[in-house]
Amino acid sequence: MLLGLLAAAGAALCYGVSSLLEAVAARRADRVQGLDPRLLTRLLRSGTYLGGVGLDGLGFLLSLVAVRSLPLFVVQSVVASFLAVTAVLGALFLRMPLSRSDRIGIAVVVGGLVLVGLSATEDRSVDVSDAEQWGVLGAAVLLAVAAIPLARLPGASGARALGTVAGLAFGATAVASRMLPGDLSPQHLLDEVGPLLRSPATYALAVAGVVALLTYSIALQRGSVTQATAPLVVGETVAPALVGLLLLGDQPRPGWGLVAGAGFVLAVAGAVALARHGEVAPPEEGHPEDATRSGNY
Repeated sequence: MLLGLLAAAGAALCYGVSSLLEAVAARRADRVQGLDPRLLTRLLRSGTYLGGVGLDGLGFLLSLVAVRSLPLFVVQSVVASFLAVTAVLGALFLRMPLSRSDRIGIAVVVGGLVLVGLSATEDRSVDVSDAEQWGVLGAAVLLAVAAIPLARLPGASGARALGTVAGLAFGATAVASRMLPGDLSPQHLLDEVGPLLRSPATYALAVAGVVALLTYSIALQRGSVTQATAPLVVGETVAPALVGLLLLGDQPRPGWGLVAGAGFVLAVAGAVALARHGEVAPPEEGHPEDATRSGNY
């Protein structure tokens, strides 16, 4: 269990730094109309964005370790604390002083995580049916379809809508990761290639991951980081937690249900409150580096 908690905390650290890098890169890129996958192609030419994606990949591997050993409500609440990491890094390295509300938000996140950690217990192994795996794949495809008309919404409404889709898609990756078959430890991974290729959860993970990256990148262009990230945090924490509790046998430590619920709510609420600390000022024409030198990042 301790390894799972450390892995989730490491994932939050990776996501906290990557959100900074990806927000800067998305704001520098030419704006797109609709759900244009060419945006990802352009962003992948940016060293800043590639650095963020690399950290996302490391964060995903760490979160995979976590979701295989801990309930989803624990892992996702810890991962949501990446916004506290972003706020602290912004204050330390990008001259973005923490306001009183930011400090309160960080304190709320930390307090919530302490309660969640105290209530955590090791994940119980449950059999996942083919129907449940197909259900997650179907949900990922539906999110991709829903994103097409939502991507036409302009401004703040588009940012919130696509942020919600991105959050639910990130949540789907967490659920799919939990459903992957077999022993995924490095020494056994090659033996599991066949079962992984036959599992709908593997393809759900791939589809949801692409949808999440694309919709969040477009959301960052449509509105403020707050408008894009606040619904993302809610979607990627609440939905997987409910799936874990209702379908996957997740439970807190006996007698600690209220503590777990309170900690989860505090961690998510504090993270949402900190979403505004990821604001990125779009660079001025001809001065792309100004985005990281200004008071915002």
